[in-house]
Amino acid sequence: MAKEGILIVSAVLALVLGVGTVFFHLVEGWSWLDAYFFTVITVSTVGYGSLVPATALGKFGTTILIFVGLGVFGAAIQQFSRLTYEARLKRRRKLRDAIAANVAEEAASDAASGTGTTSELSE
Repeated sequence: MAKEGILIVSAVLALVLGVGTVFFHLVEGWSWLDAYFFTVITVSTVGYGSLVPATALGKFGTTILIFVGLGVFGAAIQQFSRLTYEARLKRRRKLRDAIAANVAEEAASDAASGTGTTSELSE
């Protein structure tokens, strides 16, 4: 289930980066590389300050990109945390089941051989 969430968040992040890159290329007239670079540093909240939108539309688009980017990054962090938690939980369950199977096997072996705590308690 968490894997689907990561795929969805990754697709949304790629969409945000793509739309942001096209937006700044068209609105600000930046090269594709500069538009992509600005989009990535804005969405990741790094913000070097090396590129700054000059137009009112570019500034407005930047504010929208910041809020959308924060939401997408928050969702990505949540999904990766969930995936990590589910993997840890799966390992714990597997270990618990292995221990339970070993205990059951030991108890059955003790009962069959007449040794162990069961026979000791009945004496």
